Amino acid sequence: MTNASIRKLLVAGVAVAALSVAACGKKPAETAASDAASDAAATAASDSAVAASAAMAASSAAADAAAAATAAPANK
Repeated sequence: MTNASIRKLLVAGVAVAALSVAACGKKPAETAASDAASDAAATAASDSAVAASAAMAASSAAADAAAAATAAPANK
């Protein structure tokens, strides 16, 4: 094989590799960042709902405890 034919094979191989990487590559950075932002927003909304539910449960438990304390007879 001569230098010219080896060079042509090398260039063809690089072109095939570039096409393969372009076709099977990762998402663009903008899309990945957008996906990450929407995932973070969804997680924050979920965490907020869980926190609100826990706060309501704690408030209800405190109200029940206060009602039980006022209904209990005093020790004299």
